[in-house]
Amino acid sequence: MKQGTTAGELVQVGVIGAGAFAEACHVPGLQAHAQAKVAAICGHNYERTRAFALRFGIPSVYTDYRELCTRKDIDAVTIVTPNAVHAEQATVAFEHGKHVFCEKPLAVNVVEASQMLRAAETSRKIHQVGFTYRYLYGVQELKRRVRLGDIGEPHYLRIQFDTWAGLHPDSVVGFREKLSLAGGGMLYDVGCHLFDLASFIVGPIQAVSGFTKLIPRERIDIWTEKLVAVETDDIAGAWFVCENGVRGQWFASRATPSCSNEKSYIEVIGQDGALKASLSRGSVDTLKLSRPTQQAWESVPLPQQASDGRPHSLSIMMRSFVDACLRGKLDGNRDASFYDGLAAQKAILAVSEASCRLDWIRLEGERRNSEFTESRSTGN
Repeated sequence: MKQGTTAGELVQVGVIGAGAFAEACHVPGLQAHAQAKVAAICGHNYERTRAFALRFGIPSVYTDYRELCTRKDIDAVTIVTPNAVHAEQATVAFEHGKHVFCEKPLAVNVVEASQMLRAAETSRKIHQVGFTYRYLYGVQELKRRVRLGDIGEPHYLRIQFDTWAGLHPDSVVGFREKLSLAGGGMLYDVGCHLFDLASFIVGPIQAVSGFTKLIPRERIDIWTEKLVAVETDDIAGAWFVCENGVRGQWFASRATPSCSNEKSYIEVIGQDGALKASLSRGSVDTLKLSRPTQQAWESVPLPQQASDGRPHSLSIMMRSFVDACLRGKLDGNRDASFYDGLAAQKAILAVSEASCRLDWIRLEGERRNSEFTESRSTGN
């Protein structure tokens, strides 16, 4: 395939990873594009990967991603594996001249993410990161309205993500609950999404603080079927300042109940109003508007596809990668590159560092004075 050609071309893609998200997102999303073919899939278990391939009509099966990457007829690869192996797999793919779509977070640390970006730059191939929320209709319209000044000059941004999933009795330990495979828990899995979303909407982030918290407990390991400790954070929060002066915060948890009907949402607040978009894979895709003169949230019209009840942002995202391979560049209005992935990686590192050395300012005497005042007022 000649990069940048559109008419009549077919992008041959190899998918590295044969887990749940490959089945829910990567393979069906790629196959939904008329000019894409999933030519091969790679997984660590041959029998399970072969069964996957048969379900989706994928002709070739591998257990070694290096073998897949050596195929000259494959133009691009998508990486949907545990975070700890992203860097090695992407680097090998670039060395063999493949376009690369990599799941988030880009890596488990800034050093690896920087190496991946350098490999991408050297290859001069397409490099894209799977920041799903960018492809929601509500988020796209929110961004458009913010840029047009619909809510005036924005001054604050906040994002909320809550679920009980981590504390559910049936929850298990997969790669996201293991430090060696994931690098972190909610901070890495969701926090990278939220930092990218903030940058995408209001601009680059300049300074960060935050915290993480792990709730000690044991769950069944999906691979060994033994009871093991959960190792990664269940709750993460961040405060940040953007280069343009907009301040923001986000909170992400797998151990708290949702505070509204929307498990996750983003709000951008300006002097003339606020916009609130739901965050999901597309099954819930809404946008609402509030004004200082009318504080109740009112729905903002979106394209009909936004209310189809399906995880449509996944398919849109994967099709966007195929389009980028065909045209020879990403869509700057939606797609995230490895530059964006590295920026998010630096931000989540800042939260980790802030959480480790957090200083608390003690308000000496405040409690004693309060107790004294209360006793005096009650006559005790």
